Order: sequence, then C-alpha cells, then structure tokens
Amino acid sequence: MKLIDKYIAKTVLAGILIVLLVLVGLFTFFSFIDEIDEIGKQRYGLWQAIQYVALEIPRHIYDVFPSAALLGSLLGLGLLANNNELTVMRAAGVSIVRIAVSILKIGLVLTIIVMLIGETLAPMSGQYADSMRSIARSEDANQQVGFSRYGFWARDGNNFINIHTVFPDGRFGWITLYEFDNAQNLKAITYAKTANYQNGSWQLQNVEKNIIEPTQVTRQYLENTTWEAVLNPELIKIVLVRPYKLSIFGLAKYIDYLQENGQRSVQYELAFWTRLSYPIVGITMIFLAIPFVFGSLRSVPVGQRILFGAIIGIGFHMLNQASGNIGLVYGLPPIFSALLPSTLFLIMALLLMRRVI
Repeated sequence: MKLIDKYIAKTVLAGILIVLLVLVGLFTFFSFIDEIDEIGKQRYGLWQAIQYVALEIPRHIYDVFPSAALLGSLLGLGLLANNNELTVMRAAGVSIVRIAVSILKIGLVLTIIVMLIGETLAPMSGQYADSMRSIARSEDANQQVGFSRYGFWARDGNNFINIHTVFPDGRFGWITLYEFDNAQNLKAITYAKTANYQNGSWQLQNVEKNIIEPTQVTRQYLENTTWEAVLNPELIKIVLVRPYKLSIFGLAKYIDYLQENGQRSVQYELAFWTRLSYPIVGITMIFLAIPFVFGSLRSVPVGQRILFGAIIGIGFHMLNQASGNIGLVYGLPPIFSALLPSTLFLIMALLLMRRVI
C-alpha cells in the first residue's frame, strides 16, 4: 500500500505543480504588463518593474493554489483514469476511500507549505515590493509615497494624528497631532517637522504646540518632546498594506488596535477569518476532484475534466467574493462570510463522494 500511496501522491503532485507553475506564470506575466505603463516615471525603470513583479510571486502562489489544487488533482487523477490504472487499483482491492486518503495526504502537505509561504514570505516580499516601488516613483528621493495626498490619519484614544511623509530610514515627517478631552473639545494642536519611535514612545523634533484654552491660545516652540501612544510604526506599515496582503498575525494586531480605539474593523476581520479558512479551502478543492474522476466524468477526456475544474474554481472564487461583499454590506459576522463558501463546497464534495463509494 505504501507503494500505491507514493505513486498516487507523485502523480497528483506533478499535476498540481504543473498547473501551479502555469497559473503563477500567467499572473506574473499580466502583472508585468500592468507595470509597463509605470516604467519611466521618476526612477522607476525596467529593472525596478522586474524586481516588483518577482517579489509578488509568493503572493501569486498563495492566491492561485486552491485553483491549482483542483485543476492539478483532476489532471493527475485523469491521467491515471485514462491509463486504466485506477481500474487496476480498484480490481486489486484498493477502495476509493483508500485512494482518497492517499490524495489528501499529499494535499495536506502542499496546503501547509503554501500557507507558510503566505504567512511569512509573501507578506514580507509584498511589503518590500510596495515600498521599493513607492520610493522609485516618488518625486523626492528621500520620500516614500505610501499615503494619499492628505497623508496618513490614525486615531489613538482621544487623539488624532496626521503623518504626511514616511522616510526610508523609518523616520516620519510633517506630523500634526490633535488632542481632545473626554468631552471631545480640542485641547491642543501640535506640529512636528520630524519624528521617530524609540523605547515605546514617539520622539518629536522641531515642535510647535498650540494649547487651546477657553480664553486664549498659548503657543510653545520646543526642540524635542515625547508623545506616548498606542500607535507605532509597525501598525502604520500594516495599514499601508491592503488586508489581503497581510499575514494572520498582522491582521490580528491591527484588529486589536482598531477595536481599542473604537474603530470599524470588519474588513480586516473578514480577511483574518478568510486566511484562517485557507487550509479548509485547499483540502476541499483537492477532495472535490475525487468524485468527479470516479463519478460522472470518469469516461471523458482530460481536457474536459480541466475545463470542468476551471468552471468549479471560477464559481468558488465568485461565491467567495460575493459572500465577503454581502457580509460587509449587510453586517453579517465575518467568520460566517469567510467560512460559508468553503463549507458549501465541502458539503457538495462529501455528497458527491457518497454517490461514488
């Protein structure tokens, strides 16, 4: 049985890797096409575009793996079926359940590997790619353009902070801090030319502070001052990245920050639960291929199986997107919106599997 396990795993693995290579290649090619229009802006040249596209490859692997798992499994099992190898295995007393277990073993290993890529390499390379691209396209060589034209806004308790510029060395420029009391009355407005984060607090330099009182406004000029805040540079780096590019840890950290400050975190919670459901999605896609090979598609060519798998993959993607958007609009629990598509497809796979056993 170990020999059969290895043979099935080898065939399915080859199918998944071939499809994964093709899909990642297509996504990378289209990403490079999108970047061609940006080449020539400031210091963003051909080499920078190639670097950016290459650094996005780990994220493409993470994004397309569920589809590649379904298509690759259909391809590998389809070849075994067309060569009558599955028939021979069944005649030798190997049950469909035993074959399914062999397939799911390699599927689980691949899912764990891809998930590790998505939680470690993909966020780091993606953030570096965005940072490199922003710096190369900025008009000022010392400036990282990662904000909108109004800068970056954040809330910290009763305070609101606006940061206009982030420098590559980690410093911040042109900071405005608005301080309010518990009655939401403006107490002070502080302007700082630069700031850096040290030992858990913000160190502001070249500061102008306006203290607002009922009868007067007092202006102070300080060379340096300290500001204690929950907000830190790591959170700023997190919020500059779209939710789907963040790791589970990054999402959890930023969700805690938003909830501590009474801000809406549903979008990030949806991304968090979607990432947690990734193993279910990967295994479901592989499991879904089994009944189609042994069931109604057992006598059709491999090409038709691939086409059918592509339709299933597109359907899952559309349902996943629709479920998330509907959940955000109607205020459904993020965990429900994230798990609904994979749960429905898993139930469908189990029902189809019962028909072929």
